[in-house]
Amino acid sequence: MTNIGEALGTVAEGALYSRAVEPKAGERAKEDAGHTHETSCLNCGTALIGPHCHRCGQHAHVHRTLGAFMHDLVHGVLHFEGKTWRTLPLLAWKPGELTRRYIAGERARFVSPMALFLFSVFLMFAVFQLAGIGPPTDFGSGNVIQQDDPATEQKELADLKDARASMSSANPAAPILDAQIAGLEKRLRGESPAKPGDTVVLAQNKSGKSRLTSRYTGYAFFDHAIEKWKANPSLMAYKLQSNSYKFSWLLIPLSVPFVWLLFLWRRKFGPYDHAVFVTYSLCFMSLLFVALAVLGEVPFVPGWLLVLAFLLIPPVHIYKQLKGAYGLSRFSSAWRATALLGFIAIVLTLFVNLLLVLGALD
Repeated sequence: MTNIGEALGTVAEGALYSRAVEPKAGERAKEDAGHTHETSCLNCGTALIGPHCHRCGQHAHVHRTLGAFMHDLVHGVLHFEGKTWRTLPLLAWKPGELTRRYIAGERARFVSPMALFLFSVFLMFAVFQLAGIGPPTDFGSGNVIQQDDPATEQKELADLKDARASMSSANPAAPILDAQIAGLEKRLRGESPAKPGDTVVLAQNKSGKSRLTSRYTGYAFFDHAIEKWKANPSLMAYKLQSNSYKFSWLLIPLSVPFVWLLFLWRRKFGPYDHAVFVTYSLCFMSLLFVALAVLGEVPFVPGWLLVLAFLLIPPVHIYKQLKGAYGLSRFSSAWRATALLGFIAIVLTLFVNLLLVLGALD
């Protein structure tokens, strides 16, 4: 295991993010007797009538000791109090009940979906870092392009020179073509190896005339992305890995429309219901992957057992959450869970493609 410090920092970052979006209602008060000495709120100046300001919510007494500062730090990073222990068991065993009760208004009793999502996702990627799970980022030195044979390059050079002779200097492709001609000439003289860059080739249109086009897709944006991957695949793989948790929240808006399709004719369920369902489901999947990654580091746990758990637990959990959250019959829950598994593959494909686009834009 490597990157222990980075992984711990990721966990702390996720905990603080989740703490920032999590309301404090329903938590156990921790004011000590004899500490509420102020008569007015130190934050907004409102007259105090209790241990908290009834206008802005700030504590009546503000601690100014190093011990209090360290307590706030630990409390913010490792926030496992009553709401968490009420939320996690339901999330694991009765996810539908948790979803339904939160939507119905029991907000102070449970950790909010978004707060739990932030913490679980950051925890998952931290554990993955410790366990060395992730896409490979070492692809060698990169910058390797297969050389064309000299005869092919000679013909390509002649074609490019003909195209350049008929092109005005004001043409935007002229500098690219000049650079490619110069590069080909150097390579043919043995002065320069092949390297990636802006590359254009000649193609024939329907009238038989030559035109300039991209070597790859014909679209500048995608060709630029391909060149970046070829130039430095290790860097692009690292960007893909780091963006995957920074933009993991995109899984929620990508998933909600597909869940909405499953209930298109049942108008009593709205986008908010589906968003809570999706977010709690993603929380469970993240925590499940954490558990499997940790168990994968235990020597006596067989690999086939982890694979079996990976294949069976998610569909069963989705089925139970659908059945409990939306009050469905067994048949309705089963076919929707099956359809949702197919939709998940589409969502993940869209998500990975978005990450590739974001990596190309960096």
